[in-house]
Amino acid sequence: MAGFIRKFTKLEKALKERYSKERDPWGLEPSRAINDLKVIWPFYKYYFDVRIHDKDRVKEGSPYMVVSNHTGQIPIDGLLICTAFATELDHPRILRPLVERFLTSLPFLGRWSSESGAVLGDRVNCMNLLKRGESVLIFPEGVKGIAKESKDHYKLQRFTKGFLRMALASKVEILPIAVVGAEEFFPYVMHFKKIAKFLSLPALPLSLNVFPLPSPVDIYIGEPYMLPAELSAEALDEELEPHIMALEKQIEQMTQVGLLKRRTMTQRLNI
Repeated sequence: MAGFIRKFTKLEKALKERYSKERDPWGLEPSRAINDLKVIWPFYKYYFDVRIHDKDRVKEGSPYMVVSNHTGQIPIDGLLICTAFATELDHPRILRPLVERFLTSLPFLGRWSSESGAVLGDRVNCMNLLKRGESVLIFPEGVKGIAKESKDHYKLQRFTKGFLRMALASKVEILPIAVVGAEEFFPYVMHFKKIAKFLSLPALPLSLNVFPLPSPVDIYIGEPYMLPAELSAEALDEELEPHIMALEKQIEQMTQVGLLKRRTMTQRLNI
C-alpha cells in the first residue's frame, strides 16, 4: 500500500506541475486520468503482472514518439504501456496514445479516452502534441497488428510510413517498444473481416474466451532511434524505407528475446 501511495503522489505532483497552468486542448483531465490509473493499476500489477525492462532508457524532459508492436485483439496493450510510463518511471509521464476515429466517435468511450489522455490519431494532432512537449504512443501496424488470428500471433505487420514523417518534421526521438504476453489474452481467435467491413468496424474477432486471460506481460524498451538530421519529412518513400526496416527489425528482435523469456500462466500460477 505504501508503494501504491508513493507512486500516485509522485504522479499527481508531476501532472499538477505540467497541466495546472492551462487546460489541455484535447480534453485531458489530470484528476480523471489519475483516478482511472488507480483503478487500472491493480489489474496491471496483479492480474497481468506487468514487468517493464530498461526503463532507464526513458530520459526526463524531451518528448518521445513511442512506437510499439500491437497485440492482444483489443488495445489492452496500449493501456498497459501508458500505465507503465505513468507509474514505473522515475519521472512519470502521461503518454498520449493516438487512437482510431472509431473509438473517439463512441459516446461514452470517446469522452473517457480523451479525458484519460487519448487523442484522435491524425497528423495535425500528433504534430501539435509533440510541439507542446507531449510524448505520443503510436502503433504503426495499425488495425492489422491487433486484428490477427492465432496462427499469426507475434508476426509483426508492415509499418506504415506516416509516423516516420511526423518524427522527422518534429525532430523527436523514436522510442521502440515490444510487448510480449498480450497475444495470450485471447489465445484462440478468428476474424470475420468481410462482416467487419460491412458493419464499418475496424475488426471483428471471435475468441473462445470473452474476458482476457491473466497472461503475464513484459514491456521491453529499446534504444532510442534518432533519424538523420539531413533527412526531410518530404523525403521519398525509398529514402524512408531503411529506417522503417531498422525499426521493424529492432522491435522484432526485442519481441523474439521476450518470447524466449516469456512467463506462462501455468508457471505464474505454479501449476
